[in-house]
Amino acid sequence: MNDNLRLGPATGIGSLPGHDAREAAKTVTGSFEDFPHLAELPARGPGADMIGRTAGLLVELYARVEPSGWRIGDRPGRDTRRARSWLGEDLDALEEFTQEYTGPLKVQAVGPWTLAAALELKNGEAALSDPGACRDLAASLAEGLRLHLAEVQRRVPGARLVLQLDEPSLTAVLRGQVRSASGYRTHRAVDRQVVEGTLRDVLGVHDGPAVVHSCAPDVPFALLRRAGAAAVSFDFSLLTERDDEAIGEAVESGTRLLAGVVPGTDGPLSDPAGSVMGVRTLWRRLGLRPGLLPEAVTVTPSCGLAGASPEYARRAYAHCVRAARSLADNPE
Repeated sequence: MNDNLRLGPATGIGSLPGHDAREAAKTVTGSFEDFPHLAELPARGPGADMIGRTAGLLVELYARVEPSGWRIGDRPGRDTRRARSWLGEDLDALEEFTQEYTGPLKVQAVGPWTLAAALELKNGEAALSDPGACRDLAASLAEGLRLHLAEVQRRVPGARLVLQLDEPSLTAVLRGQVRSASGYRTHRAVDRQVVEGTLRDVLGVHDGPAVVHSCAPDVPFALLRRAGAAAVSFDFSLLTERDDEAIGEAVESGTRLLAGVVPGTDGPLSDPAGSVMGVRTLWRRLGLRPGLLPEAVTVTPSCGLAGASPEYARRAYAHCVRAARSLADNPE
């Protein structure tokens, strides 16, 4: 396995419940000593949500909250300032709890296609409706991510940064399933090569490992691999046997899997070995070597934990760590 891809046995997706940045950073770093991540706290309101937070990273593009959602505007306003302020709080907290840390550290942002599906142009339609707007948005995002990664590296100099792009709308973009503002029609499907090329350009700003995360069905594993994703993060419960071939090819080409096996909302948790039983079954079905499992799989929740209770979020993180240990101790 490529040393660049030693990402740690377990981590979180990104979002957590609550409002307290220090408490979130303490939970993340205390749970995932080998692979912490920058926490996101969307409960704080607009600008802490995934779209607003990433909109705050854009360079020379700004967005504000309208009744219908986030809309691109001409100048930075209160919503941009709020998003940047909350991100600053989160970075301060992360820096405090990662003193002397050396190892992989994950930071998350919304990818260019989910951003284009969510951000509105001045006419109220999604940026996705305008190829020129999509290009501008991707370029602005790439530059913003470059600056953001440099800032995180400055604060945690010993860390090996891992960039995660959240792309829950990617499959809908590829299939022409993103609804127009009226809701009566859908935007046409974007050509797969355009989607792949844009992702490659944005991922290319980071010279370390990059992950693409989607908790939607039918994750396009092969496309993401070609675009330069070193790892793919997904909700394991949504896999079907149709995905077998793509996953087998991904693992054999050295792609790491961030397998979301722990439920993202409150509920009973099975024993740790039970949580990864499906992963072992998949491995046997694909005829992959069991010893490869801990090298190829990082255990995560199935999606972000923003909708969970704080107590459950802490238990889910601890459960991910124990489930990953079960995989390593008994890959058969």
